[in-house]
Amino acid sequence: MSQAVSSPLYAAIDLGSNSFHMLVVRHIDGSVQTMAKIKRKVRLAAGLDENNALSLDAMQRGWDCLRLFAERLQDIEPDNIRIVGTATLRTATNAEQFLAKANKILGHTIEVISGEEEAATIYKGVAHTSGGSGRRLVVDIGGASTELIIGEGFEAKALTSLKMGCVTWLEKHFKDRQLTASNFDNAISAAKQTLHPILEQYRALGWDVCVGASGTVQALQEIMLAQGMDEVITHPKLKRLQKQAMRADHLEELDIEGLTFERALVFPSGLSILIAIFELLEIEAMTLAGGALREGLVYEMVDELKQDDIRARTITSVQTRYQLDVAYGEQVAQQANTLLTQCEQGWIAEDQGVVLLDTAAKLHEIGLTIDFKKGGEHGAYLLQHLDLPGFTRAQKHLLGELTRRYREQLTSLPEQHALSGTSAKRVLRLLRLAVLLTHRRNPQLAPDVVLTTDGDKLTLTLDPLWLEQNPLTSAELEIEANRQSDIGWPLVITTRAVAAI
Repeated sequence: MSQAVSSPLYAAIDLGSNSFHMLVVRHIDGSVQTMAKIKRKVRLAAGLDENNALSLDAMQRGWDCLRLFAERLQDIEPDNIRIVGTATLRTATNAEQFLAKANKILGHTIEVISGEEEAATIYKGVAHTSGGSGRRLVVDIGGASTELIIGEGFEAKALTSLKMGCVTWLEKHFKDRQLTASNFDNAISAAKQTLHPILEQYRALGWDVCVGASGTVQALQEIMLAQGMDEVITHPKLKRLQKQAMRADHLEELDIEGLTFERALVFPSGLSILIAIFELLEIEAMTLAGGALREGLVYEMVDELKQDDIRARTITSVQTRYQLDVAYGEQVAQQANTLLTQCEQGWIAEDQGVVLLDTAAKLHEIGLTIDFKKGGEHGAYLLQHLDLPGFTRAQKHLLGELTRRYREQLTSLPEQHALSGTSAKRVLRLLRLAVLLTHRRNPQLAPDVVLTTDGDKLTLTLDPLWLEQNPLTSAELEIEANRQSDIGWPLVITTRAVAAI
């Protein structure tokens, strides 16, 4: 009898104060592939009375949800399952009554984790799914608690769980369902009072980037994108959305473009908490993290995924899954970097531009796994829709547009929000040149070149003897010079003896 093969599936369940979530993933090729996301709005925290006892109705909503989850858990190895309860189950005086029945329904034990452990796990989820270097501030607004973490790499330096959330703030400050200036002011002031004890410590530690890992932040990003804004959350945008919310008299009448019906009830309270955090900590900008608590639980279970460079892990995973020519991708990336180092200092102003150039070079052929003729179109679709831990939605969009244009016909890039328009254009120009110069796929056969820049004017110098011996590349370079120049990107091809280069 053959031995059973261990299931590659993992499940993480988060019994939150507003919603219960179940995430099912498959570990494949050095990354995780999401197989299912199941969410039910249980609003457990709304069932707490003045003595912090859970109502039977609230518990029943939770048990009914867990019966749905239990079916899917039957297909997953017990060692590959983590189930945690958070703020409301920490607070409820009768939590054991709920947990006893819940454990029987699931056939697994629920861990009620401390606020600090919740914050630490959230940080792991963010660190494993969000790119960028330096120190990061992570904000996660849940139903009954808000976690704030400062960390660097995979190490958290400050962990805080505060007793405020979008459900509890709804019950405290919007109980009359009125969207008045007074209710918003009270909710924001109360959030600031709750935050005040950690203010000195967090300001002293400081941070380089800020990311949000909550439903509130995700809802905000969806609203902003629906309204034609970019994905970066700022204080002026939050105040603008507060004004939009206050156009409705009652919560039930709230109608903001991009806001889903199921999120509307707790949106004003979550928005108030986030405004308080922005104002008190003087946050300039925030982006949405790629993961949070559930992702943190998954990455704790899968030892093979503990690699420092998230983006490198993502690139390797995509190369493996789509059977890309890794050596050639590396050759194109090195050629692009060589060209970039010859440009004026700061020619691509943002550090992220260098990262995206390297990534596009390594993944530019992904569309060829489907079809050659429309390889660029297929590549754009894949990169814009794949789960790419370490890259934001805007960065994925730009990677797709770069890949769409890596060869042959050239059109200007559409509006995008990952880089400045100038930097994005320059990344594309270097990518196209790098692909063209390496098309023989052998580093020994690539030419020595000198690239000089004068603003947007590029001058590419090659050995005339090499061009004579490589007539196809010579012709392609002339065509490329015409293509770039035709859309206002001057490119000149010149020759000089190799000894002079």
